[in-house]
Amino acid sequence: MVSQIQPPTQPEVIYPDSDGQPVANNTIQFGWIVEIKQNIEWLFANDPNVFVAGDLFWYPVEGRNKIVNAPDVMVVLGRPKGDRLCYQQWKEEGIAPQVVFEILSPSNTQTEMDKKLLFYDRYGVEEYYIYDPDRNNLRGWLRSEDGLDVIPQMEDWVSPLLKIRFVPSSEGLQLYRPDGERFLTYTEISRNAEQERQRAEQERQRAELAEQARRDAIPRLLQMNLSIEQIAQALGLSVEEVRTLAQE
Repeated sequence: MVSQIQPPTQPEVIYPDSDGQPVANNTIQFGWIVEIKQNIEWLFANDPNVFVAGDLFWYPVEGRNKIVNAPDVMVVLGRPKGDRLCYQQWKEEGIAPQVVFEILSPSNTQTEMDKKLLFYDRYGVEEYYIYDPDRNNLRGWLRSEDGLDVIPQMEDWVSPLLKIRFVPSSEGLQLYRPDGERFLTYTEISRNAEQERQRAEQERQRAELAEQARRDAIPRLLQMNLSIEQIAQALGLSVEEVRTLAQE
């Protein structure tokens, strides 16, 4: 009997989802990462095919787990929302993150940032933005036929893909949604959400009180010998509603 020699199996490639390093080195950097990520998620909340992530490992090449980067914020248009341990591009229809943000901290070196620019240029990023909150310095790159080119003027720059507007000033960077609303901090978003919850609760209570007042009015109006039709007209209800409430 002739035995067949089995080809050697390829070892499984592991794609780590963490390098043990913190997301941010200080509260200022972390605050900016959270603000940009959450506001962009809010902006595209109703579009199921926009994926936004913060500090997520991005592997652009299958089988090459040393080729990896973790943008502070990345936006992928055309991919569904949902949790991921890492972004493996070959499992995402080959779609690279189109927009990337980096927020500098004092520990970032020029060599490190140069390598990131080369990475994003090589692997298909369309728009790349760096903000240094300590120096209040904003820079941007936009893809052309030759790769990522520097955006010469960032004041009032509007992202071609996200439609958000960048407004640098002496007081710091402001970002604006396409509808003109300013990006909000996490605290502002939470405060607005709580205020909206309170308004909704107050409206619910007002509606319940109004409904109860109509219910209470029906027996009194019937005792005044008003017809069902007259009561319905007076209370803004249908005849059927009045009959039902009168029987309760």
